[in-house]
Amino acid sequence: MNVKTKKRITKSLFDVGNKRVWIDPSKLKDVKEAITKKDIKKLIKTEVIIIKQKKGQSRFRIRKIRRQKIKGRRGGVGSRKGSSNARISRKLQWRIKVRNQRELLRSFRENVLISKKTYRLLYKKVKGGFFRSKKHIEIYLSEHKLMKDGTKQNI
Repeated sequence: MNVKTKKRITKSLFDVGNKRVWIDPSKLKDVKEAITKKDIKKLIKTEVIIIKQKKGQSRFRIRKIRRQKIKGRRGGVGSRKGSSNARISRKLQWRIKVRNQRELLRSFRENVLISKKTYRLLYKKVKGGFFRSKKHIEIYLSEHKLMKDGTKQNI
């Protein structure tokens, strides 16, 4: 029996492919003497015949990309699927906007930059969706001279 037959027997014994069976070229004599499956199993134990590890796909790149996505990278226009409302609902956008605006009003009231009456008025305007952003509130206050710095207080 030649080495090819030994490879075939090893392949069938361990249910692997031809490429995964490696026979030590310096110990071919021992391999040629092996006749039975039992003999081949002994050669595998003594590492004359080695079954190579299965080659897999590296997950390094996938893990690297996942780490970047956690940081907030890779979210450009080309990577987005669905409308902006699908990514963050309108209700959530509204909640974030209103909470930020109310926080700004609270800080103005606590630092006595606006009166309680002005605070109430602006609070209702925020609730009604009058202001686009925090900056819009500041512009509104400066245009209507509602900030407490010696300027007029009524609308």
